[in-house]
Amino acid sequence: MFITPAYAQSLFGGDANGIMQFAPLILIFVVFYFLLIRPQQQRQKQTKSMLAALRRGDRVVTAGGIIGTVAKVINENEVSVDIAENTRVRVVRSTITQVLAKTEPASKSKDKEDEDEKETEVAKSD
Repeated sequence: MFITPAYAQSLFGGDANGIMQFAPLILIFVVFYFLLIRPQQQRQKQTKSMLAALRRGDRVVTAGGIIGTVAKVINENEVSVDIAENTRVRVVRSTITQVLAKTEPASKSKDKEDEDEKETEVAKSD
């Protein structure tokens, strides 16, 4: 009377009803990928390259909020950071969260550039 018989449906019954049931799940995965997974992967790649490019003289912020200047890159996992006058701390490289100011690589001195130009002129005149 009040109970109706329930019949099992096949996964891919006569029409594309089965595929339509999975479409929302696929759509949710695509949205999660582009809004959550992909940006996180890009952020990790950016952080990894930032930590690999650390060098002496860079101003950095650690995860604990300490601001300092890189005094020495000890090895691939540790960095020595000056946080105050005559205060140097060894920090694990992965705890550095931000590089505030990057130093430029040391360029040739003016005297060295003049010597290189003279050598080039002498070589051209021969």
